[in-house]
Amino acid sequence: MAYDQFAYVYDRLMSDVPYDDWMSFLFHQKEQHQVKGMKLLDVGCGTGEWTVRASAAGFETVGIDLSESMLSMAQQKAMEAGQSIRFFQMDMSEAEDLGQFDLITIFCDSLNYLETEEAVQQTFKKMYNLLTADGIFMFDVHSVYKVNELFAGQTYSYDDGEAAYIWNSFEGEYENSAEHELTFFIKEEGNLYSRFDEFHKQRTFHIDQYKAWLQEAGFTVNSVTADFKDTAPDELSERIFFTCTKR
Repeated sequence: MAYDQFAYVYDRLMSDVPYDDWMSFLFHQKEQHQVKGMKLLDVGCGTGEWTVRASAAGFETVGIDLSESMLSMAQQKAMEAGQSIRFFQMDMSEAEDLGQFDLITIFCDSLNYLETEEAVQQTFKKMYNLLTADGIFMFDVHSVYKVNELFAGQTYSYDDGEAAYIWNSFEGEYENSAEHELTFFIKEEGNLYSRFDEFHKQRTFHIDQYKAWLQEAGFTVNSVTADFKDTAPDELSERIFFTCTKR
């Protein structure tokens, strides 16, 4: 998976992402679990849009991502916003030597980019080791329903006159996985458009499987909710949220 070119149009195409809802979720969980510390690790931070917002909200924030291009943009954003944020290029399943954090987030379905069960399990273990004893680990994933019914076999498109994409999704190699073929057209000078293609894979698992792996890693699963609501998931839920504490 290469984000080298994708990084430069990511924010434009993700302009309607509900970053404020993730922030509200974070503060709600922090208050509910009475976490006093403000050290936050944002895993899979991408271009740093949410990371910078978290820093501006008062968190002592560190961001990690696998993409060098994404991190370059994240660092630039932080500098422009006057925020002091450390960013590291790192695979989430190998995250270590970053210190201890009061809160760890893997938002915007970043965990779904891990293709193997072992990578998910290893990530949970790494997050456990990076979390303080009274801290909380929060993440969201695509539901099985969303991957199988709303992704596989579907085509989406976008065009704002300056940037456009065609997004085709297919059933993936593994159960409850999807493959995304994206073709982007970016307007250049002289009304010419440059084209580039991206190929992404995502995989999810059933809620009970995530809970079992979290418990094996040492976490207590405090809540499982859906779609930014404080309610349990149902068969049509699209985004599943987990909040865990370190035992």
